[in-house]
Amino acid sequence: MKSKLIATGERAPSWVVQGFAEYQKRLSHWLPMELVEIEPGLRGKGRDPQRAIEEEGKRVLAALPKNAHVVALEVGGKAYSSEQLAQRLEHWRGQGRDLAFLIGGPEGHAPDVLAAAHETWSLGPLTLPHMLARLVVAEQIYRAAALLANHPYHRA
Repeated sequence: MKSKLIATGERAPSWVVQGFAEYQKRLSHWLPMELVEIEPGLRGKGRDPQRAIEEEGKRVLAALPKNAHVVALEVGGKAYSSEQLAQRLEHWRGQGRDLAFLIGGPEGHAPDVLAAAHETWSLGPLTLPHMLARLVVAEQIYRAAALLANHPYHRA
């Protein structure tokens, strides 16, 4: 079983690249995670933001692995404690399918992307920069995997 974090946005700052690489390395034997960066749609003066969202959505859908269980990060999604996320991860593993976690652009996901998602996950009511959300997702997936492996990383 493998996972992909499909995230809209490019050119992450070095601290994000380094942090993600650390959790990617830690996850390598429990749930290998690949980062796929999606080029954002063009925004700015005189540009239609809806068109940008739709363009991003097409690129996200094209990046989805075949037959993967798709989890879209969404403000209105289901919020989990670390223990609950570990239970979800155990459920996902039981399905025997690869996982795809999706982080949208500044205005969120295109309707087609949300329609393709099997479920939505919220990191909570805080507004996080999307680059920071990458790290939070990777860390929380690592924490969930560590909980399932009875690894001492999680000390609640």
